[in-house]
Amino acid sequence: MRLMKYAAAAAMAMWSLSAVAQEPIRIGVVTPLSGTYAGIGQQVRWGLELAAKEINDAGGIKGRKLELIFEDEEANPSVAVQKAEKLIQVNKVHFVTGTVNSASTLAVGQLAERSGVLIATTVSFADSITGDRCSPNVFRVNAKAGQQSAALAAWLAKEKPKSTVYFLGPDYEMGRSTVAAFKANVLRVGANPVGEVFAPLDTKDYTQYFGQLRAARAQVLYTSVAGNDTVRLFTQLAEFGLLKSLTVLGASGTVTAQNIGAIGPAAEGFVTGVGYSAEIKTPENQKFLAAFRAAFKADPDLYGADSYGLLFAYKAAFEKAGTTDTDKMREAFRGLKWNTPQGEKTIRPGDHQAIQPMYVVRVQNGKFVIANQISGDEAIGEDTCKRF
Repeated sequence: MRLMKYAAAAAMAMWSLSAVAQEPIRIGVVTPLSGTYAGIGQQVRWGLELAAKEINDAGGIKGRKLELIFEDEEANPSVAVQKAEKLIQVNKVHFVTGTVNSASTLAVGQLAERSGVLIATTVSFADSITGDRCSPNVFRVNAKAGQQSAALAAWLAKEKPKSTVYFLGPDYEMGRSTVAAFKANVLRVGANPVGEVFAPLDTKDYTQYFGQLRAARAQVLYTSVAGNDTVRLFTQLAEFGLLKSLTVLGASGTVTAQNIGAIGPAAEGFVTGVGYSAEIKTPENQKFLAAFRAAFKADPDLYGADSYGLLFAYKAAFEKAGTTDTDKMREAFRGLKWNTPQGEKTIRPGDHQAIQPMYVVRVQNGKFVIANQISGDEAIGEDTCKRF
């Protein structure tokens, strides 16, 4: 009788282990699927769905399939936290990604740390995420504002030396961080800041700021507005004739594949620093481009590419850790090197920021063309995280 009980217990244990081995790895995606950043959220969704399909079609990760569970965060930090908490507590996700708004990433990062779950952003720019507000549970696989600014400032020093620069950012964490990062780089290369203004998210009328811009006699306008805000800003700049005398530079999320059509000719000449371009001529990127276009009838932008690459980073980390355990996965991510459409990336252990090559691209005839490139080591900057 006792032997029968032992046999039954052993069988139950083996069944439990087998069930866990077959259990899908659940990835919670809290991203804007509506509102002014819906286009960015669409690229995030496409990149993740393509990567998950490729990984699952190849047998999953150690036999376990990836399951994506989406929630609409509406680019609102309060909503993002509510939706992320549902994913963690109700859906029991193993990992969270998708946040776009930097304030959402910071807020969801705090929740993840309290809940013992890891998150990674593939979009948010604010330096603070992997800087003075870093978290041991937060990773970033896209380029931060400082990396974008380093590449853009190198181009500015070469093409528009000692120019006067005016800054117009959205009035929240990402806007202030990107403006601060680029201003520091402008001063470093000998250009001259001549003024700045921060507009509320979803501003409908940017003409109220044009008087200050004219009075400053700026030669260059730097902006980090995004989504539909970019369409309104550039349209109004063109209507008021300001684009005839200004060189417009910006953050990588300002003009993207999602809004360049709506901006039209007003986007011509725009210059930005990015971690990805469809113009990269590597076999890895050509394969990614073909698969993305076949699946979605559209080109990927940096958000689609970085989101696609994230799941391959997760795959490499899981294969190294052998488990979804948070502590073991955190250690597996630190120092991780993996291949992406834009080349090899490395997670810096000290702040969980990805190191990657950076490109300067310019809009020419409605398309982005590469104008300059700097190495990952040149762009990454100092590790300012003090928490781990």
